[in-house]
Amino acid sequence: MLATIAVVLAAVACAVAALALRRTTTRPGGEGVDALPEDVHGLRQEVAALKAESVDALRHLSVVRYDAFGDVGGHLSWSLAVLDDSGHGVVLTSIHGRSEARTYAKSISSWSCEQQLSPEEEEAIEHARP
Repeated sequence: MLATIAVVLAAVACAVAALALRRTTTRPGGEGVDALPEDVHGLRQEVAALKAESVDALRHLSVVRYDAFGDVGGHLSWSLAVLDDSGHGVVLTSIHGRSEARTYAKSISSWSCEQQLSPEEEEAIEHARP
């Protein structure tokens, strides 16, 4: 009985696979595999356009956590670099003290900054570099 069910299921699976194969070789407009090069060319153009759009995306991130003061532990201070492919973006830094926390933002252009960077901020930028 169990063998019969297994054979029936295998036959159904083969039929579904045959239908799926037929659908991949014929297109709705009656075109066959001959239209594939045009599709590949179109996909390549779309991928190139997406790559061009993502150049300015802030996609390189790095966080460095540290103790800014000797009497405060737990690595509560941090520097966060958020940059695009050309190294343009921002470094955000939060210095956590015993009674207060201060946050700073520094603009980054071409992987460098006009303001002086702390060692932790420089480390965050280096880790964000691809």
